[in-house]
Formats: sequence, C-alpha cells, structure tokens
Amino acid sequence: MNFPIERFLQLKTPFYYYDMDLLKATLVRLRDSLPDERFIVHYAIKACSTEPVVKQIASFGIGADCVSGGEVEASINAGISPDKIVFAGVAKADWEILVGLRNNIFCFNVESEEELVNINTLAQQEGVTARVCLRINPDIDPHTHKNISTGLAEDKFGIQIEDLESTLHMFDNLGNLHFLGLHFHIGSQLLDMEPYRQLAQKVNEVVCQTEKLGYAVKVINVGGGLGINYHEPDKEPIADFKTYFGIFKDIIRLRDNQTLHFELGRAIVAQCGSLITRVLYNKHSHTREYVMADAGMNDLIRPALYEAYHSIDNLSNDEPKTHRYDVVGPVCESSDVFQRDYLMPLTRRGDLLAIRSAGAYGETMASRYNLRPLPLHYTSEELKKHQR
Repeated sequence: MNFPIERFLQLKTPFYYYDMDLLKATLVRLRDSLPDERFIVHYAIKACSTEPVVKQIASFGIGADCVSGGEVEASINAGISPDKIVFAGVAKADWEILVGLRNNIFCFNVESEEELVNINTLAQQEGVTARVCLRINPDIDPHTHKNISTGLAEDKFGIQIEDLESTLHMFDNLGNLHFLGLHFHIGSQLLDMEPYRQLAQKVNEVVCQTEKLGYAVKVINVGGGLGINYHEPDKEPIADFKTYFGIFKDIIRLRDNQTLHFELGRAIVAQCGSLITRVLYNKHSHTREYVMADAGMNDLIRPALYEAYHSIDNLSNDEPKTHRYDVVGPVCESSDVFQRDYLMPLTRRGDLLAIRSAGAYGETMASRYNLRPLPLHYTSEELKKHQR
C-alpha cells in the first residue's frame, strides 16, 4: 500500500485514508473468484459506509447487506439497486421496515416469529408483498472473538432449527409475505475454513428439511465473515476469496433454480483503509515508553472493544525497528491503547503513523466520545486530483 506522505503532511489529523486502487484490485479479484452467475455478493455496508467506497463497490454491480434503515437509504443513494439489497438485523423498527418495503428491496432476513407478523402487517398496510428469508441459527462455533460470534445457540441471532417447521407454517396464514429462502451467518474475522465447511454441510441439511416440509428454497444466503491478515497487511493485501467460495461450491448441493448469496464486508474493505494519526508526545516512565497519538479509541474502537490487533507503520521514519512503545491515544480511558510493547523505529513528536487494516469497522464505528470531532476521510483519488 502506497501512502502520499507529502500530501498527508498538509492535512489535519487524524483522518481515514482509503487506497482506491487496492479496493479496485480487491473487487476485481472478488469478481474473478466467483464460480458462476449463481454466486451473488452483497456488500455488508456496516463495515464501511463511506460514500466514495460504497460507490466504488456499487460500480462493480455488487448488492448491499444492510442492518438498519439508514444503511438501506445510504446504499440506494450510493447507486446500489434496491433489488440487490438484503435487510438483516435482530430488531428492525417499523420505520426501517417501511423503508425496505417502499423501496421494494430484494428481501428481509427475518430473525423471529414476531418480526414475521409485524412485516406482514406493515406490508398489508402498504398493499405490497415482502420477500423474506428466514435466518437460521446453525449452532456452529466460528472460533473467533466472542463479541463477533453470531451462530452459536446462545447468540441473539436467528431462529433455532428446532423452531423451523412451526415458523415455516406461519407463511400459510401471512398473505403479504413471500418465502424466498434461508439465511445463515456464523461470525466475523474467520481465518479457519473448517467452520465454513460445517456451515455448508448444515445448509444442505436445513434446505432438505425445508423442502420436505413443502417450501421451495430459491435463495440460500450463507452470510460473510471471511477474515483478513491484520498482522501483515502488505504480505496479504487481498483476502483468499477463491478458497472461500470454493468451499461452498464443493459442499453445497445447489439446484439449478437456486442462487447462493454472500454478505462480505471486512474482506472487501479492511485492507484499503488506514487511520492516519500524528504523534503528539513521547512519554517515558520507569517501566514503559509511550507514543501518544492524536487519534483515540473514539476514532478506532476495535482494539479497545475486541482486543483487536492492528499493525502500525511510522510513515516518517523507515529505519530499523529498534524501540518498543505503547501506542496510545488522548481519550481519558485506560483502554485507549492501539498497541502495547510494540516494536517500531525511533518515533518522535510530529511523526505520522498509519494504523493499518482499518477500512472495516473503523470510521463507521467512530464516535464523539470526550466531545472529540469525528475523523475526516480522504481517498487516494481525491488526493491525486488535489495534487493536479
């Protein structure tokens, strides 16, 4: 990943920087890795809703996976066709459901029987029919951080397999719903492919069970969650889409009239984004050396929330890494730490740092905690135009 350091020096920090060339290369690899036209990708917009990024993704004909009414509206505004939008989420408010209905989105991924009833009521009021996939909780351990696990029985997501039959029979009496298929999602930042193999096998079982009950399954949605290399972003800048899709191609018994849907977010945008921050101070204690940056946990909460790892580059000094620092922010919380005992070159006040692999769940999760301003963002294309 290339950083226009001279241009960065003129900008107020902290800010998010998006390498659009890397994003395009990722999207090309993604497109070329799809086995056939029955494999359909929806971008999980919660990963990064920054408009230039979403517009670039939309230009490749990719749909959107949304979990709020605001995300549905943002997707449409960025150029994603409503007939490519799926709307998930455990607790959709009435106004959000109406946004989906009035825009005639592709489908709602429904998480409970009560939600089914409510969508039917609202669809009846609007005089429309809502297309629905049932989100099934497959009770599969994704072997990821507990805060981003979504497919275990104790997680809040989805309908239990034991309740599938009774839930399906509800469609017989809900006249403004059309059963489209099944939705699954087991977690995020998965690098071990075994949980995906287990999921694919479980999908086959649940599809057969659904068909035996007399309900046709036209859509199978297996969610997303494919992980990326946070430790060595330059070594592996693009996720292994080919292996990921290949697992589902090899295991899922896809009928000719069925489509297989994916909801990828992090794997598309994480590596193209970095949080650029400036060193404010160095602080030496009896036991630690601190680098104090002007970016904090309000700008990038993943390390504090998930104990997540992000590599950090000193853009101002490419000399050998000879010093160990705790890289911290200005927020008044002990958890406002990006790295502890991290090996870096000699780092001084004013140096620019790039906190890498921050394109997913970075800017989109930023807050104004401590009444700090939200970070700005720039794309590589915007900075190139400004240089001209």
